[in-house]
Amino acid sequence: MRIRASLAAAAFSGAAALTALAVPAAHAGENPAATKAEQFKSAHQAPGKQRSFAASSAAEADGDIQVTKVTVNANKDVVVGLSPKSFNVYVTVTDPSGVNAEQHGVDVALWHGTDPDPETGDLDGFLWNENGAESCDYWSATAATCKFTITAKPGEADGLWDSSLNGKWNVTVFASANDGDTYTNDFYKNHWIKRASSFSGFNAGPEPVAKGKTITISGTLKRASWSYMKYYGYGSQYVELQFKKAGTSTYSTVKTVKTSSSGYAQTTVTASAAGTWRFHYAGNSTSSVADAYDYVDVR
Repeated sequence: MRIRASLAAAAFSGAAALTALAVPAAHAGENPAATKAEQFKSAHQAPGKQRSFAASSAAEADGDIQVTKVTVNANKDVVVGLSPKSFNVYVTVTDPSGVNAEQHGVDVALWHGTDPDPETGDLDGFLWNENGAESCDYWSATAATCKFTITAKPGEADGLWDSSLNGKWNVTVFASANDGDTYTNDFYKNHWIKRASSFSGFNAGPEPVAKGKTITISGTLKRASWSYMKYYGYGSQYVELQFKKAGTSTYSTVKTVKTSSSGYAQTTVTASAAGTWRFHYAGNSTSSVADAYDYVDVR
């Protein structure tokens, strides 16, 4: 059963308003993701203007502050197996008065859910560096880029506690300026956190093999489970059999094979030249790319 909690609107300081992913206190104790969301809100909360959040108006800026760029994991998918995975997030902010990056003056988090409307939304995953930015580079008197390191912990209550958290996550950003301007956006962009895929038992043989004889290629595609902290066979997936002739640098696709319900794939080809055979899995919206290789000498 997936633990869900509502997102609540938050109050913020001065003439500015910062959206926060928050839940009633009673729920925060039941849902570690909600607890982190509440902490994120508290890092910026002070008496002031109330902002009623709605999915149709994700961004809100007070004054002329701008968040011009957010880069998560070098714009690559975050792939997590059975060990904690740390990745960097960079946030670039500009304001004519200068950027206030101290003590969570610039902040970022990733959250997983459907809709953060206070009445109808829910949240079941929240990744955030509670210590704030590791460093901020001030490129000029008006611009700064702050670096954050976030760690996704599979199988842990305050991390990727369930495999259903694979897929699309939302990025929420907060920034403040020296003159009190603030910017907040709970839907700044999306980013994908995927379960790691890999092959086990991959083999192409026999080796060596005479030209014109049959080569059998087999292996099992597996995918990490964050719910049970094991790799399981990934069934009904299409895997490309590819070949790179010895002395060349590119692979060509020979055929496509579908894995069984247990993730096993097997096929045969006729030996024509020495080279490397590869099973290539292209991945999907929840699972990473995977490759396995074996060189076969043809004589």
